[in-house]
Amino acid sequence: MKHLNFLFILAAIIIMAGCEPQQKKIIPDAYPVTNKVEQTDDYFGTTVADPYRWLEDDNSAETADWVTAQNKVTFSYLEKIPFRSKIKQRLEQIWDYPKYTAPFKEGDNYYFFKNDGMQNQYVLYQQKGLDAEPELFLDPNTFSEDGTIALGDLQFSKDGKLAAYTISKSGSDWNEIFVMDVATKTKMEDHLEWIKFSGISWKDDGFYYSSYDKPADGDALKAKNEFHKVYYHKLGTAQSEDKLIHKNDEFPLRNYSAGTSEDESILILSESEGTSGNSLWVKKLDGTDKPFTMIAEGFDFEYYILENFGDQLLMMTNENSPKWKLVMVDFNNPARENWKVIIPEKEEVLQSVSLIGGKMVATYMKDATSVAYIYDYEGKYLADLSLPGIGSLAGISGKKEDNIAFYTFTSFTFPSTIYKYDVTNNTSEIFRKSEIDFDVDAYETKQVFYTSKDGTKVPMFIVHKKGVKLNGKNPTLLYGYGGFNVSLTPNFSITRLVLLENGFVYALANLRGGGEYGEDWHEAGTKLKKQNVFDDFITAAEYLISEKYTSSEKLAIVGGSNGGLLIGACMIQRPELFKVALPAVGVMDMLRYHKFTIGWAWASDYGTSEDSKEMFDYLYNYSPVHALKEGVAYPATMVTTADHDDRVVPAHSFKFAATLQERHKGENPVLIRIDVKAGHGGGKPTAKVIEEYTDEWSFMMYNLGVEPIYK
Repeated sequence: MKHLNFLFILAAIIIMAGCEPQQKKIIPDAYPVTNKVEQTDDYFGTTVADPYRWLEDDNSAETADWVTAQNKVTFSYLEKIPFRSKIKQRLEQIWDYPKYTAPFKEGDNYYFFKNDGMQNQYVLYQQKGLDAEPELFLDPNTFSEDGTIALGDLQFSKDGKLAAYTISKSGSDWNEIFVMDVATKTKMEDHLEWIKFSGISWKDDGFYYSSYDKPADGDALKAKNEFHKVYYHKLGTAQSEDKLIHKNDEFPLRNYSAGTSEDESILILSESEGTSGNSLWVKKLDGTDKPFTMIAEGFDFEYYILENFGDQLLMMTNENSPKWKLVMVDFNNPARENWKVIIPEKEEVLQSVSLIGGKMVATYMKDATSVAYIYDYEGKYLADLSLPGIGSLAGISGKKEDNIAFYTFTSFTFPSTIYKYDVTNNTSEIFRKSEIDFDVDAYETKQVFYTSKDGTKVPMFIVHKKGVKLNGKNPTLLYGYGGFNVSLTPNFSITRLVLLENGFVYALANLRGGGEYGEDWHEAGTKLKKQNVFDDFITAAEYLISEKYTSSEKLAIVGGSNGGLLIGACMIQRPELFKVALPAVGVMDMLRYHKFTIGWAWASDYGTSEDSKEMFDYLYNYSPVHALKEGVAYPATMVTTADHDDRVVPAHSFKFAATLQERHKGENPVLIRIDVKAGHGGGKPTAKVIEEYTDEWSFMMYNLGVEPIYK
């Protein structure tokens, strides 16, 4: 009898345990009521309401109040996620190891960047030789207490005695230029402002740069950027005295950049009106005032001069060669019929050519991974450059006259490793290995090719723990971009490791619109073909589900900028397919994107709502702000943006979040996280990066039902 009582009590305990309520689901606080205004626009006879137009004013008190109210709701939600602090602790732990860039030589010195581990910005060091003790040369962490002022471009004079560099504040695209004396490591008096989309090209005792006129007060982060100009700055003079080299009052929406050949004998002027395609001119810097000579006109193709051999110009172009070729152009006879092909177009996509030690190292992309070949100056193939495996080769640094160069190689499970390359013997050796404390051998990568909606084969990388079970239950993060000829190749990510060790499958789809297979692949995802990009991404998700990697309830999607548009469009077109969506700094208003800062330059990929009725109808159909439907249950969504983003102004995300909160139904949270003193992403300090990923991963894991392994 006592035995029976014991069994009865045990059964009762088990039943009661099974009936215990699960952890209470986090419900967001009430979303702020976003005021709506009577604002409509007419597009080819179609009236389009824009009730949240007022959120485009980043200076108004009303917008500031809205941002504060939204952040209050978002951070109240995030703070309730029980494992959020554990995610942050793990990110800080795994992040804290020394990180280096490959050395590069300027004058008599070598330089490299290093981050001790948790420093907000990388520090620049100088060495008299590769075996010498490094000396601190420039520490951007001293630019501001919170690390929000970042170092941008850095260019040394030909003799290596001077260094000009740009800084960016709070992630803005606006830059300032300063100059350092290398020997004394002191900053000189030169200080230039309102620099944007500019390089620094030295000539004698000064340099060329590009800038816009100073914007009106309050308009710096949103006004359309017009009338780009090229100047020459002579050291020791005021910016107001800089010599105007080029302007074009007839076409305000064009950008100009000036560069000098390595021997400073030739000035190269490039003109563009979008993100792809440029015209090219050159002129001798021989003291005469002769006009520029045109090398190529129009904006259908791209042209980049890499080097000169006297009057012979070595140039990369995709003119009539979608996968690029290398040609030699005679400065004095630049007509196309005189161009000499040095390296013809190949099946692989030519990405870069470096001249080192009397040879050329050509880096190609094959199925979104790197391969490299060695040629002589006449274009004769000499050998392959042997790489450690399937992954990505980052820029080879070396001088034309030097026999030693450096490059970095990485992949999803291969931490960035720096190699020293002997040009004469075509041999590489590890120069500096990653010190990350992580068992990368526990993970594997595979590349698959799936069939998109129209029959196109699309590649995708899939990364996960070895031995993963294909049972449809794995939490999965799918990433994509698909635009502006940007190629996504294997790369190592500290933040991604946190997901992988928690059982995630990570997938990266090489969508059309990118450059993975050359200009034809890019063009297939532009303008009236943009839906191909969304179809490629949606089909990638369907592939992961059909192959039992995951299910809709365990699938999250993420993308930023043009990738933010991708996430916005796809979560609207197929809301049932995804559980979590993380659109970051996205282009969300496709009818008005071209009216802010540099947005007009994206028309080469998107087209604009003013081009034609056909183009308007196409954009209106997928524009995330306008395509959201009333009463639809959308995925759990956290939009992210920043107050100093003057690339994709935050109004895009503001209007999208307001509309989503208005029209969404169901329990899934739809939040917006608005960072302060941050921009589109460039130069973001380590502390802010960790905070952002802590919140994104916590939100994603919680809404996918993933309990982290950390105790």
